[in-house]
Amino acid sequence: MAEIVESIEKYGLGKSLNKKGTLSKIGIIGCGSMGQEIALHISKYGLEVVFIDVSQQRIKEVFVSLNGRLDEIINKWGLTGSEKRAILQRITGTTDYYDLQDCELIIETINSKKPGTSKEIRKGILKKVESVIAEDAVITSNTATLMISDLASELKHPERVLGLHFISPAQKIKIVEVVKSAKTNEKSFDMIVKFARMIEKTIVQVQESPGNIHTRMVVPMINEACSILMEGVASVKDIDNTMKGATGFQFGPFEMADKIGLDKLLKWMDNLYQEFGEYRYKASPIIKRLVRINHLGRRTNIGFYRYSNGKKTQQTVTCAEIN
Repeated sequence: MAEIVESIEKYGLGKSLNKKGTLSKIGIIGCGSMGQEIALHISKYGLEVVFIDVSQQRIKEVFVSLNGRLDEIINKWGLTGSEKRAILQRITGTTDYYDLQDCELIIETINSKKPGTSKEIRKGILKKVESVIAEDAVITSNTATLMISDLASELKHPERVLGLHFISPAQKIKIVEVVKSAKTNEKSFDMIVKFARMIEKTIVQVQESPGNIHTRMVVPMINEACSILMEGVASVKDIDNTMKGATGFQFGPFEMADKIGLDKLLKWMDNLYQEFGEYRYKASPIIKRLVRINHLGRRTNIGFYRYSNGKKTQQTVTCAEIN
């Protein structure tokens, strides 16, 4: 790890990139797959990142993963070794919320493994955050299916809370969904606009509604793909290839499900179904079965596809295996 913390001034990519009056330090709560994508993307633009995770061991694991992600980009000629060191030098991991005290913006992006909604967990986290940051700092959540008003309901300053939903892969997709609650003030929204410009993202402002745009579109598509599979109309691979070839999507519905994580996807479905009561959001039995047997996608090396070290093999999982 010594090379990660060496001085980066010689690379010309230090904090001097940040002009007076711009954001310079961002806090991230929870550095799972999505948190790591966001951290790397933000750091690439010269911003300092502090992430909170549950233990020192977990922080070490995150840095191993960050190194691996950057090495993949290097292998595709998308990054140099010196740029990698500069990016990593700007990222710090900690278990202490007090280390967020000088962050101007917080992004909560936890992925709770507990069953059911994570609303109460997220509310507790936001209260911890509020107790240590400055009153003019902005708090955001990357939640896809929970209401920002609910998450901010117990805070002293709910007016500085917004939804800020990045879509994976965060490095490639330019869109971020931004959600204001009824109490969000313009000053906080303006800061998010500034932040989005700094990291070359395009804001889509969404009225407060569980699922926003992206998640509400993705969930029914994956459910329908599961129905086609269960009826024996086509295989996992053929359904994915058809959707990619016909629409230009980067991922087919099953590849997308594995990338999201089937446990996370199931929570999205349960939250949307609970909110709207509409069948198109009701989780397919296939999704439930795969989660029950811990076939969660890329993270566990098996979902709708099989994976080796996080990379998809040519083998797909059959309905017989799921049953």
